[in-house]
Amino acid sequence: MSGSSPAARLQRLFEGQRLTPTQRRIAHSMVRRAADAPFLSSVELAELAGVSQPSVTRFAVALGFDGYPALRKHLREVAPAGAEGGTEAEESVNEYQQAVRAEIENLRQLSELLADPAPVERAGRLLAASRPLLVLGLRAASSQARGFGYFAAKVHPDVRVLDEGGSMLYDRIDAARSAGASVLLCFALPRHPREAVDALAYARAQGLTVVTVADSAFAPVAAHSDLLIPAAVGTGLAFDTACAPMLLGRVLLEAMCDGLPDAQARLEEFDARAAARGLFVE
Repeated sequence: MSGSSPAARLQRLFEGQRLTPTQRRIAHSMVRRAADAPFLSSVELAELAGVSQPSVTRFAVALGFDGYPALRKHLREVAPAGAEGGTEAEESVNEYQQAVRAEIENLRQLSELLADPAPVERAGRLLAASRPLLVLGLRAASSQARGFGYFAAKVHPDVRVLDEGGSMLYDRIDAARSAGASVLLCFALPRHPREAVDALAYARAQGLTVVTVADSAFAPVAAHSDLLIPAAVGTGLAFDTACAPMLLGRVLLEAMCDGLPDAQARLEEFDARAAARGLFVE
């Protein structure tokens, strides 16, 4: 890890770790004070991040260390006092740029995954054939589900978005199944709600095929998915960023349109109605 800026070294230490929002606050505080981080006590770091001292200890354990002293020792070993920093370009990259670069890498990985279009094409055919089509996304994934549902409804005759939990969730799955639904599309992002995992298990028990967009092929929802396509989330900021899952959702929309013979006619009909109503400001 020597040969790059202190901030970049810290950023790499945190990348890919599944940290809570509180733990990410600690990580960000360390990145902002990268040169001082190896020499801060747990109390000083807690005050800097505005968290409790036990939170700092749990943060170190989450990174795989026995405790904060072990983490600090590691930082001192990889970034000894007086060590030369990286290039001027590396030094100038701040945490926000790091987050953007990490998302670019996530998109690159998604592009490589899509080199084999077969899974997406299969998913598109399944989504197109389901009447109605269920789209599930709870908590952090609710915006992904709603976004997909908004566009899908312009070409698919019956799209039902499930973005709220509770006992009614199972009622809506039952109603859709009774109406002829054959597929449930799930957007599953960290932190994974237990309710979403249970809902997928229930949906499959009712005979629905589950197509899932998740942050990893090893996400908790994998065991209850018939077809899972992964798209990584960014973890460099206090809250996850989901550019790759959103783009994958649009790719699935495209594949679904390919399986709907009247998709283009529906889009043209919508455009005509929108123009007649003056719906959009050009």
